[in-house]
Amino acid sequence: MLFYDFEVFDQDWLVVIVDAEKRLEIIFHNDEQGLINYYNEHRNDIWIGYNNRHYDQYILKAVICGFTPQEINEWIILKRKPGWKFYKDFWKIQLFNFDVMTNKFRSLKQLEGFMGHDIRESEVSFDIDRSLTDKEIQELIKYCRHDVQETMHIFAENIDEFTSQMELLKMFKLPLRNISKTKAQLSSVILEAQQPRIPRDDEFQFSFPPTLQIEKYTEVLDFYKENRDYSKTLEIDVAGVSHLFAWGGLHGARNNYIGTGYFLNIDVASYYPALMIEYDYLSRNVKNPDKFREIRDTRLKYKAAKDKRQAPLKIVINGTYGAMKDKYNGLYDPLQANNVCIGGMTLLLDLIEKLEPYCEVIQSNTDGVLVKLFHEDDYELIDDICWEWEQRTKMELEFDEFTKVIQKDVNNYLMVPSGSLYDDKGKPLWKAKGSYVKHLSPLDNDLPIVNEAIVNYFVKGIDPEDTIFNCKELIKFQKIIKISNKYDYARYGRRRMYEKVFRVFASVDENDKELRKVKNGTAEKIAYAPVNSFIVNDDLTKKEIPSKLDYWWYLDLANKRINDFIGED
Repeated sequence: MLFYDFEVFDQDWLVVIVDAEKRLEIIFHNDEQGLINYYNEHRNDIWIGYNNRHYDQYILKAVICGFTPQEINEWIILKRKPGWKFYKDFWKIQLFNFDVMTNKFRSLKQLEGFMGHDIRESEVSFDIDRSLTDKEIQELIKYCRHDVQETMHIFAENIDEFTSQMELLKMFKLPLRNISKTKAQLSSVILEAQQPRIPRDDEFQFSFPPTLQIEKYTEVLDFYKENRDYSKTLEIDVAGVSHLFAWGGLHGARNNYIGTGYFLNIDVASYYPALMIEYDYLSRNVKNPDKFREIRDTRLKYKAAKDKRQAPLKIVINGTYGAMKDKYNGLYDPLQANNVCIGGMTLLLDLIEKLEPYCEVIQSNTDGVLVKLFHEDDYELIDDICWEWEQRTKMELEFDEFTKVIQKDVNNYLMVPSGSLYDDKGKPLWKAKGSYVKHLSPLDNDLPIVNEAIVNYFVKGIDPEDTIFNCKELIKFQKIIKISNKYDYARYGRRRMYEKVFRVFASVDENDKELRKVKNGTAEKIAYAPVNSFIVNDDLTKKEIPSKLDYWWYLDLANKRINDFIGED
């Protein structure tokens, strides 16, 4: 495996490549033939990078095809055009390219920041229109090497993404070139899907599931029958809860709800794949629909046996729905995508309608509903209602039990189980959703101390002040700020900053400034950025907490967010 990253300037370019097996670093600077020779020697290796699916692979292919890196860089960066459109024969270049980027809204620098690593930018400006000096080249190599090493860290954190992709290629005996494909593209290849030569024109000719039995909330059915506009939504009270129905799903929740008792979270197992199988809603472009059912059934068998091979199969069955809305994918079939989504929403509404008289609905979303039983003895009654719905609809329900629910809204909540809060491997057993309380990871680690304080308060009854003031890890107080391309630059006090990503900390030192984002000369406040802050963009994994850290700022923010859940100003 080769990890690589390109940097392209007006008169210079370079690439740093790290051979993971040999632990060998190779650098090419303005050496097209050297890079071509290296590629020819390693054309059967896997080339790994961050966002290389959209950028770096096309720099490499351009060099191989006789273009300059500057030409393709201008095409992608300045003209904002996809690399594959630059040259019609790019696809002929064999390149087993794997992209470790799983979230297009997260830059490499942001992920480096989350991990506590050095996020300082290169001091060599990309606006330089002359040849770089030797000193600038050395600085650039250092910067590029750092990004390659960070890509390796991210690859290690997300190793399951790679192993699942490789396992799929083995399972279905696919050529290694498919390692470059997205999950949706791979689903299309495995299912041998091909779009028809003559495009269909039946996107809105959907039908409701024949098993559907809605008597009370027929207004929802009328909405979809009469509506042909994806931007329109329907807001309606369902079981005493305000619900929103759209073309992408449904949701409803009791805002600022905190309750204890006996809760059941009722989810439909593998909902969209099940709808595709039982109601023939799979893309009509699939050569053999039975293959999709076989993959689903095999995955369920592996899952029951706790066989790790279930994970790659999950990629195929879960990636199929999204691909049916992608006009560039072989699975593209918007009618069937609408059938799946509308069928799923209305069948879930059907279930809620049947449950409503016998429990309190707390929230619902696209594939499940959370209810509170009036009495714990009502479980058998609820179970019978769900069983009837399962038999009629051919869907399968899964129950999770909780004893406490803290819910700000449909997108922010905690569900706390009875008994132990952790499994035998130390994994939290409470369910969490939303930026305030979600389970964090090394690659998603923004204001972690505030998140921890809120969760500890609601789940464990620990005072936020104890969580915050007893913390000894500087990384837990970090706020990672990214200045988007909508803004010209960032400003710290009166000083213009040239970085795009910053790691800031609240400060009690009034000499420390506020970081702001500037657009057309006007400085704007950044959400959740402290008025007095200090910036630490170098590696902080071994740094101690400085005396000027403003613990009270974090405590105030934690208390504010707790009050957001409770519904107090």
